[in-house]
Order: sequence, then C-alpha cells, then structure tokens
Amino acid sequence: MFKSIHHIAIICSNYAVSKHFYTEILELSIIQEIYRAERNSYKLDLALQSKYVIELFSFPNPPKRPSKPEAVGLRHLAFAVANIDVAIQHLHSHQIVTEPIRVDEFTGKKFTFFTDPDGLPLELYEE
Repeated sequence: MFKSIHHIAIICSNYAVSKHFYTEILELSIIQEIYRAERNSYKLDLALQSKYVIELFSFPNPPKRPSKPEAVGLRHLAFAVANIDVAIQHLHSHQIVTEPIRVDEFTGKKFTFFTDPDGLPLELYEE
C-alpha cells in the first residue's frame, strides 16, 4: 500500500532561526519557500539528497512541544550518516550539543541525539 515516507512536517517557533538550522547547519536544500499571508505563516519545503523530506512551518504563537518527560506521539527524526564522528564534529563546529555516542544493542550501529532550535529530538544513526 505505501511506497515511502513522503515528508515530515515540523512547526517552529522562530522561522529565521529554524530555517538557518535546517539549511545552513544540517545542509538540507530548499525546494521552495512560500509565505501564506492569510495565515501569517511560512512553509519551507526541504530536500535531502534531492529528495523532499521536510516541510518547515511557522505559525504565530504555536504551543511548546512537550518533550521531557517524553510525551506520546512522534519521538524523534533520525538521519542516516556514513560516519557519525564526522557528523558530530560538523554539529559541534556550529555549537550544536550532542549526547554521548551509544551503540544499538541489536544492530551494533553507533547513534546519538541532538535537538533543533525548538528542542525537537533529532538522531544521527551511522549506517
């Protein structure tokens, strides 16, 4: 029935800060950016390796995301990386804090977590 994940929608509290984070630090490319005046809202379509992956939305005064303790719902987004140490070094060069590297007990693969500007948990998972 399903072919793939089409995209993931994220609502941010500060559009300029989140746009910078996802495009300049995480290096996702912009497909299109739309300002919707009737909603006072931006919609930024982002791609990874030329594949549409994230819709970044801004809305006036969105509620905070419950995170700690973790709430029911989407837990995190995970990005596959070839070399976790290189990816972590890149994040650290932009003052992004990462958790210590862990090893998946079932796959033996390395992974770690960090957060976006609104505290959304993001994961790096070494392939």
